[in-house]
Amino acid sequence: QVQLVESGGGLVQAGGSLRLSCVASVHSFSSVLMAWFRQAPGKEREFVAVFAGSDDSTDYADSVKGRFTLSRDNVKTTIYLQMNSLKPEDTAVYYCAAVNRGRSWDRSWDQTRSHSYNYWGQGTQVTVSS
Repeated sequence: QVQLVESGGGLVQAGGSLRLSCVASVHSFSSVLMAWFRQAPGKEREFVAVFAGSDDSTDYADSVKGRFTLSRDNVKTTIYLQMNSLKPEDTAVYYCAAVNRGRSWDRSWDQTRSHSYNYWGQGTQVTVSS
């Protein structure tokens, strides 16, 4: 069982920055693959970033490349999403997601699809004003 708790959301002006945190309560942090998604009002949940593959390399949605950066602290079992140069279109509830790493080895597994993850946090609101 994995429990995820996000924090760090808030209201920021366009061009500003925020850092989101996600603490994972899990027996073995290395046994799960972690990602961030977001959902804006009236829209589907969309992929933002992920620690991918066996080496936890990072991958980002095109819309956030060059602006958002993933990092992690394995001792604190926490991942972070540093968001710079924020835009009004980044406004959404941001969710931390996790999946048991073994599931990601399936050839049909898609890191960008929300149904690929079976653990979710409660979400944290990010609002970017213009």
